[in-house]
Amino acid sequence: MTSPLTSVSGHLVAIGGAEDRTSELEILRRVFALAPADNHEVAVIATASSIPDEVLPDYEAAFSRLGASRVHSLSIRDRRQAADPDTVRLIEQSGVIFLTGGDQLRLTNVMGGSATLEAIRQRLQAGAVVAGTSAGAAAMPGTMIYNGAAADALRKGAVNMTSGLGLVRGMIIDSHFLERGRFTRLMEVGASNPEHLGVGIGEDAAVIIHPHGILEAIGSGHVIIIDSRDLASSNIADLSIGEPVAVENMTLHAMVSGHGFDVMARRYLIAEELSAILAERQ
Repeated sequence: MTSPLTSVSGHLVAIGGAEDRTSELEILRRVFALAPADNHEVAVIATASSIPDEVLPDYEAAFSRLGASRVHSLSIRDRRQAADPDTVRLIEQSGVIFLTGGDQLRLTNVMGGSATLEAIRQRLQAGAVVAGTSAGAAAMPGTMIYNGAAADALRKGAVNMTSGLGLVRGMIIDSHFLERGRFTRLMEVGASNPEHLGVGIGEDAAVIIHPHGILEAIGSGHVIIIDSRDLASSNIADLSIGEPVAVENMTLHAMVSGHGFDVMARRYLIAEELSAILAERQ
């Protein structure tokens, strides 16, 4: 059965930000465990970050603790570097590709259409794991949020969207979701794009996007699902920019670690159901 989200062999892991990088490394441990058994090289890409020299050593230390044979720290500050054959080669030989936080618009501006992005897509297709935190998670879908006030975003035009990295389809990802009160951002997106599944990820929480279209929550925080597919009505098409949006029958789920969501069936999975489905589809 073809996944509604991806057509690849590898796993995506979207992290809400502020994940543990120094203690138990719960989320990063799961990321590393999803890599191909014969490839323990990790490429950490800090393009989104404005402080790569501060961020990269943390991830290099964390993945080294987890058993990485090599950690390639790549800042990739401009499109020339994103086209560099040596950079592409390091990604092509890595089993884990990790996108740091920062500014998702910087990430897509530098990476969009580049040889580096194509190499990431090919590695995902071949079975590598691609993970991203904060901006690195928000940029994963074909369409991404890049701006929009959290306090009152349920107004027409309040959320800015543009093309993302195209690693997953049919989904909009928002990070730091509960901590920054971003519910209305995904509600506004759902009202205007009911076919897209909204996934809001809290800090020190993550969602594994399995190749067969099953989502799995991990970490200490929440993963929020906002499903607008059965939206009954909305006034958004009739409004002027800035006017308040009405929505009827938008569905919300709050997942914790070990719970999941079947995207094709649009069904919440408690821990026992998730374990059974994952075992069946291995």
